[in-house]
Amino acid sequence: MLSWAYTFEWPLFAIFLVYIWIREMRLALGKTPPLPESKPAASKRGPVITRRVAEATGSGTDFGIDAGEGDPQLAAYNRYLAWLSEHPEARPSDYRV
Repeated sequence: MLSWAYTFEWPLFAIFLVYIWIREMRLALGKTPPLPESKPAASKRGPVITRRVAEATGSGTDFGIDAGEGDPQLAAYNRYLAWLSEHPEARPSDYRV
């Protein structure tokens, strides 16, 4: 009985693998058909109100955070984070020590 199960199981695995491979290739090439857009349901609630958080000014010591004077790794990490916040359009790989 087990041998008969393998007769059908492995070809199904192969078909599934080919399906996934084709789908991933189409995704990588950008040739996937667009998903149908669903219309948002009418909400009886009011609009969502969000608030904007003010940008932090000053050093981390303003907030009771040690700036890392005693730990060189922490200080380097804080410099890296400060650089990232000053250059929001840059990628982390653009940072040079």
